[in-house]
Amino acid sequence: MLPTEDATWNSRELQRRFGLKYWQFSTSATDANRFALRMARQITKRPKVVVFNWCYHGTVDEVFATLTEDGKTINRVGNIGPQIDPSVTTKVVEWNDAEALEEALKDRDVAVVLAEPVMTNIGIVHPEPGFHKTMRELTRKHGTYLLIDETHTICTGIGGYTREHNLDPDIVTCGKTLASGIPVGAYGFTEEFGDKIAKELDALYGLVKGIGGTLAANAITMAAMKAILKDVLTEDFYKRNIPKAARFNEGVESVIEEFELPWSTTQLGTRTEYWFCPEVAKNGSEAVSFRDFELDWYAHLYCLNRGILMTPFHNMAIMTDAHTDADIDKHTKVFREAVSKIVD
Repeated sequence: MLPTEDATWNSRELQRRFGLKYWQFSTSATDANRFALRMARQITKRPKVVVFNWCYHGTVDEVFATLTEDGKTINRVGNIGPQIDPSVTTKVVEWNDAEALEEALKDRDVAVVLAEPVMTNIGIVHPEPGFHKTMRELTRKHGTYLLIDETHTICTGIGGYTREHNLDPDIVTCGKTLASGIPVGAYGFTEEFGDKIAKELDALYGLVKGIGGTLAANAITMAAMKAILKDVLTEDFYKRNIPKAARFNEGVESVIEEFELPWSTTQLGTRTEYWFCPEVAKNGSEAVSFRDFELDWYAHLYCLNRGILMTPFHNMAIMTDAHTDADIDKHTKVFREAVSKIVD
């Protein structure tokens, strides 16, 4: 409701980084995703969205769904007070399954495919070679928009995984990292998408359209975002911190090799984590099946009691300028001690 010069600067900077012409702001990535889904449905006049099994895109109603063994879309475990059967709004397919994706799109009732470029909230699950190209081809073939959620994967580089790997989405969303924890979301879209939604937003809708909000793009948040984009999330930031993630990974791998454990590690830019399984997962279902809650809790508590706070839901660490090589080496030492207690 209050335009600022910082909002204009931020829009142009995000345009430069991600390559999409138009940008809008929200107060969270959840809202950015919600608004983008609404806009895609409005343009296409199609009712459904596609998400990937065990994905995470905030508290968006349409994404709290999973697959049964026989391929049915159901409420995800822990989904509080779902308003409707998720199969009414959503089709769920496995990550890296191009055949299942085409099957979901063939009826041409899907407005948009919503995907992280690398799954992150069920563990780091990378796309198989060629999957992004296939996903882009299939969405275009069936007249469906492609939305890439970079909220977590902006750890890859200044323009997220999209820029680093030359992806070509219709929409990109991002959130928290852009303002260093001050609530924010952003959603960018192509000129073609923007022109189409502009024609849909007739003045008769008034101020209430189901998207936006009083605090979206507020002056404080826009100032914080400009500071982060201009002075923190720079090319040099990633040059400094991606090697730290590699060092973290190498330390964990050295312990795994020393004790000949059937565990593995994976890395995405400044983000890294270890898995209690021989190979990293290829999709959400595999990732869930590989989880070992007792080992997770033990590793977290062991580290916490020795001054290392890991993320609370899996064994993931994100490197920043606040971390030193000494901090990383301390984790390797503590991790080795924790493993030795189990092996002994």
